[in-house]
Amino acid sequence: MQIWAELAVAENFCMDFTLLYAAKRAVKNTARVRRIALASSLGASFAVLFPLLPVGGVAAVAVKIAAGLLICAVGGRFRSFKGYLKFTAAFLLLSALLAGALYGIFSLAGISYAEGEGYIFSSVPIGIPLFCALILILGVKRAVAKFSSGNKIEVDCKIRAEGNEVELRGFFDSGNRVYLHGEPVSVVPEGIAKKLVDVERINEGVKIHTVAGSKILKVFTADGLEVSCDGKIQTYKGVRIGISPERIDCAVLHPDLRED
Repeated sequence: MQIWAELAVAENFCMDFTLLYAAKRAVKNTARVRRIALASSLGASFAVLFPLLPVGGVAAVAVKIAAGLLICAVGGRFRSFKGYLKFTAAFLLLSALLAGALYGIFSLAGISYAEGEGYIFSSVPIGIPLFCALILILGVKRAVAKFSSGNKIEVDCKIRAEGNEVELRGFFDSGNRVYLHGEPVSVVPEGIAKKLVDVERINEGVKIHTVAGSKILKVFTADGLEVSCDGKIQTYKGVRIGISPERIDCAVLHPDLRED
């Protein structure tokens, strides 16, 4: 079976990106999209170059496993080895489920296929439409949130950073669409931020638009965010927190956290 290198790279990139992003959402990893894209590029390159390597048998299997572990190491953001294991397990499980589903669908439909060095290559480059479907879903999700009425759900919060902890009221606001490097940013009053970190040392920020014009929202990464609502407690790690340039009385949590 003849396989064009360009199609192989595109299909494997799209498949890796889709699976890595799904694994990120499954284990609530805070990896940025560009990190996932880099890992997907590595996976696509490996899939095309692997047939040229002078290895076979057990050695070939070992190389494939090592490549998969490397892709996961690059594609995720980890604070511990346990986090890496969870992300990798999710990626491998999703890969196995998808491969089994494709095998069954192709067999029932009578579509010819051949096992490639990365994913399944066939007359239907399945990785590309899967990737396009993912982009479409994310685009629709953002569009709906942007034009929604802005529902708010009140909660109790605990934020931890640099050994400090504060409690305050907050709410999930679908009108909060602030992102930094692809990660959702929740917003807190400046007085709360000063109890957690040295505000003057923060050098990351994102431009936002307010009624008074454009302003820079300083952003730091909290060690943990604990949200309590209706007797249920949800904890998030490595959450981006922005410091409001205007006076607010409570935390404005990003709706993406609630969806996770």
